[in-house]
Amino acid sequence: MDSDERYRPRPKKERRGWKYFAAGLAGAILGSIIMGTVAFSYLKDWTDDFNTVNGDGNVVQQVLNIKENAPTTVEAVAELVTPAVVGITTVEVQQGFWQQPVEQTGVGSGVIVTKDGYILTNQHVVTDNPKSITVSLKDGRIVEGQKIWSDAALDLAVVKIDATNLPTANLGDSDKINVGELAVAIGNPLGLTFERTVTSGIISALNRSIMVGPSSIAEDLIQTDASINSGNSGGPLLNKRGEVIGINTYKIDTGEGMGFAIPINIAKPIIDQIVKDGSFQPIVMGVSCLDREIVRFYGNSDIELKEGILIMEVQAGSGAQRGGLRTDDIILEVDGVQVNTMLKLREILYAKSPGQMVKVTYQRNGQTHETEVELSLAE
Repeated sequence: MDSDERYRPRPKKERRGWKYFAAGLAGAILGSIIMGTVAFSYLKDWTDDFNTVNGDGNVVQQVLNIKENAPTTVEAVAELVTPAVVGITTVEVQQGFWQQPVEQTGVGSGVIVTKDGYILTNQHVVTDNPKSITVSLKDGRIVEGQKIWSDAALDLAVVKIDATNLPTANLGDSDKINVGELAVAIGNPLGLTFERTVTSGIISALNRSIMVGPSSIAEDLIQTDASINSGNSGGPLLNKRGEVIGINTYKIDTGEGMGFAIPINIAKPIIDQIVKDGSFQPIVMGVSCLDREIVRFYGNSDIELKEGILIMEVQAGSGAQRGGLRTDDIILEVDGVQVNTMLKLREILYAKSPGQMVKVTYQRNGQTHETEVELSLAE
């Protein structure tokens, strides 16, 4: 090797590490921009759920200023609704072992639905004949409650307290919920020690029916995996907008993440009438029916029900009998509204008045017919 070759400057090695670093940095910046855009879009959509427009056409934010502190959806729902959730302590007098009266105390939950103190809860929380009902409010007040109405079959009850300007929860539409969407439960699991506990999950299933006694079935329930325990009964199940879509009522102790709530739509006409008239009396057609879920629950292979509800009995002298309905007819619609569950039928009828006529579309021997049925008060 000659001297010129020996001392010729060597080519510089390519600094690949720097290029990799620069490329990675550029990718990270680009990714941050993309994620920031997506997050901004998501948060904008989220705020739209909680905004309203006033008379001047201006958007009024009702929950939180997300520009300063962006909450999660569950956090926002909890902040919005927790003040309207109450604890309900009931004292009931029962017969003891030696036929002596014994006082039993139970604790459940409830949700305030009017500013003047109407509270929605479960019937099994307030019991049949309560000696006393005490309501614990978020602001620390403990006030006496009065049972206005209850129905053991629906497991719903309405309690009234003497108060004004109370925080309330908005009632949603349980017909518009979907399996897989967010569900938030608020209540008092295991008593007031854990008052206003917030749990979240999803809507696991719809139109569930479960056995709750030797001869009692709870029908058309919302199933959720949001944690529900003893004491949660009567508390609200909420959607992502903080609207009440159900009243938590049961859980299956032998399974994990299997809680159930009564769809709120059945309670809305009840609440409306109680607020208007001070009481509620159910409206009926005069039929006893089965829906598809109950047929499946009993495993009756002799009944094939693809839609509608099957009439099992028509009461003598009822509007249904006068309208020509018979046993084994299948009710498809009432006043143009499709009816596939017993709860939907009750929801429609409870919004009506005694003496009112409704148009019933039904199927008999594969043929579709229409008739008019006069409604009456339940006996």
